[in-house]
Amino acid sequence: MSNKSDRPALPPSVQRVVPVFRYAGWTSFWVQLVLAVVAALIFLFCIPLAIPRANAVNVTNPGTGPGTFFAISGLVALGISIYWSWRYTRVANQLQSANPNLRPKKADALKLLQRGLIVNLVGMLLTLLGAEAINGTLLAKSISSQGVVFTDPSALSRFIQPLDIFLVLGNTHTIVAHFVGITTVLWLINWINKD
Repeated sequence: MSNKSDRPALPPSVQRVVPVFRYAGWTSFWVQLVLAVVAALIFLFCIPLAIPRANAVNVTNPGTGPGTFFAISGLVALGISIYWSWRYTRVANQLQSANPNLRPKKADALKLLQRGLIVNLVGMLLTLLGAEAINGTLLAKSISSQGVVFTDPSALSRFIQPLDIFLVLGNTHTIVAHFVGITTVLWLINWINKD
């Protein structure tokens, strides 16, 4: 019967990195997951309501068009980033292996982190493009709403609605989640490269 003292000790550098990978991976995973769920619920609520009806007057709406496409694309990239954060916890488990051949090499861990950084940067870029398009539409609505006569039934759709602000909020949650992913990756890269 073997016990823990029979197993070969891990190198000090590996012992130092294992808890950091586990903690950073789980923290990033849960923060990004919560923000992604909230953003997805906001988009699921807002986008169907923002699509113009057949009898509606043609008014620009931030819930339609390229802004929404980029915002949803950023949310998809966030899903990939959440998976990547979970992979960091799996790397921590692999690093604890007593067999050195099963442990990922430093270069492999850095490559994994680099890919995670790219996923988060692309996701943040897509989400920021969505934010620009949505905010541009809101600016156009705010400028065009001046001097609108309230007797016009379509006048209400020319004003910025709470629904429009919810779209901005959902997009902001996605941006913050990507920021958390980027921060986690940069922190892990810094931690691995410490001497």
